[in-house]
Amino acid sequence: MDSYFLCAYCFQKNSIFVDPAGGENQHYVEDCQVCCQPNRLFIYWDEAESEYMAESEPES
Repeated sequence: MDSYFLCAYCFQKNSIFVDPAGGENQHYVEDCQVCCQPNRLFIYWDEAESEYMAESEPES
């Protein structure tokens, strides 16, 4: 399923594909498509919106 996250460094919107087979709660590191900085992503299923939501924080 398509989703997006805002880069924790440059705040640009990044498109991502979330694999539903990974479950309702997922986390992994993805590089920003704009500034190439690593972002730790926290993905969760939002029942009310019927879509995956993503939050990011800087990878340290």
